[in-house]
Amino acid sequence: MPRTPQLLPARRGAVLACVFAGVLTAGAVTGSWPQGADGSELAAMEDPDAAGRDGQAVGDAEALVSRDGDRWSAAYSPEEYEELQAGLEGEYVGTGIAVTRTPDGRIEVSEVHEDSPAERAGVLPGDEILTIDGERLDGGPVTDAVSRLRGSDQPERAGPGSTVRLGLERDGRAWETVVERARLTTETVTTTRESPGVTRIHVSSFTRGSAELLRAAVESAPEGDGILLDLRGNAGGLLAEAAGAASVFLDGGLVATYDVHGEEHALNADPGGDTDTPLVVLVDGGTMSSAEMLTGALQDRNRAVVVGSRTFGKGTVQMPSEQPDGSVAELTVGHYVTPLGRTVDEDGITPDLVVAPGQDAEAEARTVLGGLS
Repeated sequence: MPRTPQLLPARRGAVLACVFAGVLTAGAVTGSWPQGADGSELAAMEDPDAAGRDGQAVGDAEALVSRDGDRWSAAYSPEEYEELQAGLEGEYVGTGIAVTRTPDGRIEVSEVHEDSPAERAGVLPGDEILTIDGERLDGGPVTDAVSRLRGSDQPERAGPGSTVRLGLERDGRAWETVVERARLTTETVTTTRESPGVTRIHVSSFTRGSAELLRAAVESAPEGDGILLDLRGNAGGLLAEAAGAASVFLDGGLVATYDVHGEEHALNADPGGDTDTPLVVLVDGGTMSSAEMLTGALQDRNRAVVVGSRTFGKGTVQMPSEQPDGSVAELTVGHYVTPLGRTVDEDGITPDLVVAPGQDAEAEARTVLGGLS
């Protein structure tokens, strides 16, 4: 199944965070995966220099990727690719903690996922993580903390049911707690309605089923509401899901074309989408890949007003290929273009209304939506 890339470390697709969904097989058209800049467990990015990762076989894929020289290509061990496929179904193994690195180098909990082991252990956003399994973090990269939280650094001792011991500090009080790892699911589509007339739908990634969740959210919006489709920070996912998302708002027609080794393919919207409800798409520099494809389609088809800042600029397509040693290489095989023939590589998508740094992009989007309504 096609999927568009999301940001990976150059030429290595490290212990990935399973964020996106869909069952991939060798030879299916795919893309790369994001690095989760927020430090979520869903996007571990550790990228060791060794030829293998904790004894996992990546040799053949690594050699092929190195020869390819493309920054979006990636190499996976069989175990990593299996995790990737699970992640395509919107699942990951972890504690439910997302972390961020503060300007002074501390690792801080930025989010605790609802009904997760971390929430049951009493971990709260804002808690500082001092140690993991007794080892101090000492200002190390957030990727190291993420890897250790998920157990990616010791995969033979990780997995659902394993535990991690955290040293935490809150309001000057330090303590330790043991948190179990579990297989968790991600909520890729969330709906809020903070004021009458506007239903905001945030899509964090295009995992399997995201398009139907988006359709359900649109259909459940109160009559007369405009839709604010928030794609900020959406690093992409499956091309088919992004095309399905376009089908929610279009009555058939072209969404994008993409090539695989020079052979062109077309993605079309299904007929019968909602073409009447006022629609604003909110984007930023973290809007990537298939999220850019969706944005470009809605913009080119004059279905939505795009508000925010220029998107990332990621329009390549990768294909996974299993190697003799069982490792998997993903190599760039083509690019996609919008209905009007625009490519997004490097330049990204320019919004119809560019919001200056420091301005409230969501407030601007709501103002535009009010005008459309």
